[in-house]
Amino acid sequence: MKDLVFATNNTHKLKEVAEKLNGRFNLLSLSDIGCIDDIDENGLTFAENALLKSRFVFDNYKLDCFSDDSGLEVDLLNGEPGIYSARYAGKHGDHEANIDLLLANLKNQNNRIARFKTVISLILAGKEYFFEGAVEGVIRKERYGNDGFGYDPIFQPNGYDITFAQMSLDQKNNISHRGIAVEKLVKFLNI
Repeated sequence: MKDLVFATNNTHKLKEVAEKLNGRFNLLSLSDIGCIDDIDENGLTFAENALLKSRFVFDNYKLDCFSDDSGLEVDLLNGEPGIYSARYAGKHGDHEANIDLLLANLKNQNNRIARFKTVISLILAGKEYFFEGAVEGVIRKERYGNDGFGYDPIFQPNGYDITFAQMSLDQKNNISHRGIAVEKLVKFLNI
């Protein structure tokens, strides 16, 4: 089985992607390859941030790898939080504070149209490839559900009356931005 590094230590992302890869690759995380570096995400787009991470792994570890950058874009907020989704309220990964700030910024607003976006950067044998996914929806006025992570408790995808956090992992993977991008990656890898 061929090794493929997913340039993340986010266990939620690893679980989502591993399910899509269906055991056909030995999926490795950053910690699995001994990478403890904090890889700067100083790009201006999701694609730039994803490429920074995959290039770092490829350049330093010489392993085939992919990375993603994802975020939530809210129309009324001119695309915020966007590339700053994980650190919208200041501290990286403080999901509760990020949700609180977003809900405060949308208080008393009717336009709650939003989308989740993912861009995957794959480096395979030194060549770079990109795969994108997006899912449209709305921001709910309060949290619903206990599964998922990040903004999942307040994001309701179009065509559903529940949030990502109320869905099973299978349900979410079938329609999520990351799921769509990973499907494109999987198809490319001829799995």
